Formats: sequence, C-alpha cells, structure tokens
Amino acid sequence: MKFLQNIVDSVRPHFEKGGRFEKLHPAFQALETFLFVPGHTTAHGVHVRDAMDLKRTMMTVIIALIPPMLFGMWNVGYQHHLAYGMEASLMDNFWFGFLKVLPIIIVSYAAGLGVEFVFSVLRGHPVSEGYLVTGLLIPLTLPVTVPLWMVALAAIFCTLLGKEIFGGTGMNFMNPALLARVFLFFAFPAYMSGDIWTDLSPEAGRSIADAFSGATNLVAFDANYHNMQSASDMFWGFEQGSIGETSVAACLIGALILIATGVGSWQVIVSCFLGALAMGLLLNGVAPADLPNHSMHTPAYYHWLTGGFAFGAVYMATDPVSAAQTERGKWIYGLLIGAFSVVLRVFNPAYPEGVMLSILLMNVFAPLIDHFVVEQHIKKRLKRA
Repeated sequence: MKFLQNIVDSVRPHFEKGGRFEKLHPAFQALETFLFVPGHTTAHGVHVRDAMDLKRTMMTVIIALIPPMLFGMWNVGYQHHLAYGMEASLMDNFWFGFLKVLPIIIVSYAAGLGVEFVFSVLRGHPVSEGYLVTGLLIPLTLPVTVPLWMVALAAIFCTLLGKEIFGGTGMNFMNPALLARVFLFFAFPAYMSGDIWTDLSPEAGRSIADAFSGATNLVAFDANYHNMQSASDMFWGFEQGSIGETSVAACLIGALILIATGVGSWQVIVSCFLGALAMGLLLNGVAPADLPNHSMHTPAYYHWLTGGFAFGAVYMATDPVSAAQTERGKWIYGLLIGAFSVVLRVFNPAYPEGVMLSILLMNVFAPLIDHFVVEQHIKKRLKRA
C-alpha cells in the first residue's frame, strides 16, 4: 500500500489549485478517499468526532449485501442448468452466474459514477460515497436477462433525476435504486414483467427441459397461489426472480449485519414484516369463500417469502435518508410499507411486486409522518407544562 500511496502523492500536485488538471480535483479526491482514509481534519465550525463516517456506513451496507449477491450469482447458474435439465456442481452454478452478473454490476457502477464525477467537476464539490451502495443495489433488483444498456440508462436516470438534481447524497427524498427499478418497469414493462427471468443461453446439444416454466412466483401468485413453489424453496431462494431478491435467508443475514452495526433500523425492518403479516391475515379473514383460488386466500406469511419483499424491507426501506427519522415514525412507516405491499399484490394484477412502489410511496410521506409524531410530542409536553 505504501507504493500505491507514493503514486497518489506524486500525481496530487497536478490536481491541486494551479495544477494542470485542477478542474478534475473532485474526481481525484474521490479516488484517493476510496483508497485511503483522508488525512485532513475539520478546521472550522461545530463537528462531531465519530469513527462511523459515510464511507464506513456505505461499506457496512455493501458487506451486508454480499450474502444475497453471492446467492444470487449461484441461483442464476442453478436456474440456467435447471432449465436445460442439467446437473451442475455448486461451483459450476456460481461461476456461470458470476460471469452473467458481473457485467451488470460493472455497467451500473460505470454509468452512475460517471454521472457523479461529471456533477462533482461541474459543481466543484467532492464525490460522495453514496453511490457505492446504489451501484450494487440496482443490479440486485434486476433480472439477469436485463440488457446492459437498460442497466446504464437506469443508473444514469436514478443518479441524475433521483439524487444529483436535489443536491446529491443526503438530499434525495426517494431511494435512488428503487427509482431505477421502477423507471425500468414503467419504461420497458416487457423486460420487467417477470415472465422469463432465467438466463437461457444456448447449451451445446441441449434443449429447454419440458418441465421448465418461465413464470416467477409472483406471476403464479396472481393467477393462482396454489401454483407457487413450496415455502421452503421460497425461503432459501431456489426460484426465479431478480438477482439478489430470491433468498429470504440471505436477506436476513444481511439484516443481522445492519442491525448489529446500527446502520439499519430494526424498527423499520420488523414493522415491515409485521405490517405485511397483519394485512395478509386481514385479507384471509375477509376472503370470499366462493373464490377459493383468489389471491386473498394466500397464507399471510407467503408475502414475506414472495418476490423482493424481504430485500426491500431490509435494504431499501431502511435507507436513512428517505426513511422516517423519529422512533415512533419508523414503526408507522414500516407498518404502512408492509400493509400496502400486500394490498398492491392482491388487488393490482398489473404489478404484483408491490413492495417497491410501497417504499417509494412511503418515502414521500416519511417527512409528514415525522411531522405528526413531533407535533404529538409537543402537544403532550404542553399539557404537562
């Protein structure tokens, strides 16, 4: 690392004031702070000394994303070989998925960071570490079959219109990665409908197995929930779906990391699951008896296991910028996300994956929830005075 530090020190004068590449100083600073801990300290104003800065927070989230990412890579290969009726080892499945997923991740980072670098140079402000998480979240919410140009378009859209236009990291009122996912769904519904989300690259001398079905569990849920896979398969993630969203078990590992480090709010995560369960039980209670196959009869806990609910509750709803900030507000925010997710799934056949829209909706109302919570506290204290 000393050798690398010497290289950085030798080129730094070219990017400082008066240097040949002075205008590119924000881009150079972003690379330097990514490689090394900044050596400068705050000189003016009130500031807080804390080991948990933005970079460490973002890196903690990335570590928490590793379990669903690794499982997603394996599952991409597993679903591919399953479609052709082929037996494959764990490493064969993982390596196939790794080669398919890696380009999506690279394109996401290249396009999104490219926009951030341009804005940092034009505005003359440092590049924040916020996109380190967004750049990984976007690929994990997409099917492996998504064209790479769509990934780039989504990354540019969410960075430009979801974050930079509002002032950058910390100023966005919606989760940027969710904006990218929803943008692709409404702009290119044929690619995001969930009909065929398995990589079907040709295999020499092989044809698609007769027993293979291209429908995800959400599509089966909308038609007849009895056609869905077993709860066990959905919990572990042996199903089709977005790259990082199929395994509830992997998402729960990530949740434990976020909660243990204090980066993710356990109130939001728990309340999301409770909200979905409560609404599911309510719909079970009022489901029409003369329509036994209606999605209202779906066991309430199935909503935890289906689609990207667990992924959204753990990684998206807990976004500290766009989520509710007050303690009571977090519970209300999470409960409404869970409840609306189930309502959208059951009553909106056009978009059975309701968790993404539910989170975006509650992102908009999060400040209002906090406002009412604070006002309630003020009124209580005034009564005591």
